[in-house]
Amino acid sequence: MDIRVLQYFLAVAREESITKAAESLRMTQPPLSRQLKDLEEELGKQLLIRGSKKVTLTEDGMLLRKRAEELVDLMEKTKAELTSSNENINGAIYIGCGETEAISFLAQAAWNLQKSHPLIHYHIYSGDAERVMERLDKGLIDFGLLVGPTDISKYDYIRLPMQDTWGVLMRKDSPLAEKETVQAEDLWDKPLILSHQTSINSEMFSWLKADISKLNVVATYDLVYNAAQFVKKGFGYVIALDKLINTTGDSNLCFRPLLPALHAQLCIVWKKYQVLSKASYTFLQQLQKELDTYM
Repeated sequence: MDIRVLQYFLAVAREESITKAAESLRMTQPPLSRQLKDLEEELGKQLLIRGSKKVTLTEDGMLLRKRAEELVDLMEKTKAELTSSNENINGAIYIGCGETEAISFLAQAAWNLQKSHPLIHYHIYSGDAERVMERLDKGLIDFGLLVGPTDISKYDYIRLPMQDTWGVLMRKDSPLAEKETVQAEDLWDKPLILSHQTSINSEMFSWLKADISKLNVVATYDLVYNAAQFVKKGFGYVIALDKLINTTGDSNLCFRPLLPALHAQLCIVWKKYQVLSKASYTFLQQLQKELDTYM
């Protein structure tokens, strides 16, 4: 499989039209159609359903699209690393992270590094620990900022000295808002909005002292901002980390920490034995400087 043909395939998948894809690629339709046919024959799979109005992907086509995007991303990342100048460090740094206030630590490091290396650029991807580690393992990102208990034995890492606090995000007129802290029993009969990761978070499972399948889980979320919109409507209570949503001023939301307190450890990880690009290695050095200053 030629990487160029995969780029052609991705263009068709994006445009949902061979004609429009050919225009975006600045080529004529016949050779593009021929390349796609050759790709299908090479793989022995039908990838495209060629309709009268648009082109859609088969199940195999959707799988190839996911893999092709990863391959093209990795190729572009590698190309940028190899063309980096020895005199002026430049290139892209790819970071995956969950929702946490600790991202400000990375932002500060990037800001300080920008003063001496303005040609370094940053790409931030959001996701839970599982998705961040998947991208890290595939070489699609350089660093991951992980929140909570996670097996990091296969990575090199820096543990951050700060930690996040778990609690409950709720409306200010909710019955639980009258309490200063929230205990597990307070939530057993409440409509809960949980992070997708809560079901595999052993610490949270232990804190709740209940089988999650027996709780009234009315929704799950990836981004707490979106979950907060449901809370504002009185849909339920979100178990989330502190400081992610503004609860001051005119906000009708409030945050109450869990009791006993439950904290999320934070760490920055990268693949073991990985040869870092000049930009990534310089950023890692800056992170260590920031950490020494923080301590």
